[in-house]
Amino acid sequence: MEAIVLIAHVLLAAGIIALVLLQQGKGAEAGASFGGGASQTVFGSSGNTSFLARITAVLAAGLFVTSFVLAVFAKDKADAVVNAGVPAAEVIEAQAGSGDAQLPVLEGSPVVPADADVPTAD
Repeated sequence: MEAIVLIAHVLLAAGIIALVLLQQGKGAEAGASFGGGASQTVFGSSGNTSFLARITAVLAAGLFVTSFVLAVFAKDKADAVVNAGVPAAEVIEAQAGSGDAQLPVLEGSPVVPADADVPTAD
């Protein structure tokens, strides 16, 4: 399910990029008054502003929804990772407070008494 939403998210993002690049800027309207008539437009005499703006708005809404769904998936995964074998804070504090914490010792290394200031040299 997450893969499908991710693919849709990427396609929506690519679609928004393409539609924004297709749209004309505000300065392009001034050139139309000097001979560039509306008869040459693909989307009719009303121009492409309303059509492309509506499609862009629909794709933007879809991108928002898929972003929200992906955030929910990420939160669920983060909750699963937090609970993956890590002991609770109370357990860690209890072990640290006991003072008998055993530190790992390398195999074959001499055991040095805790009250020794200088370790023995082999």
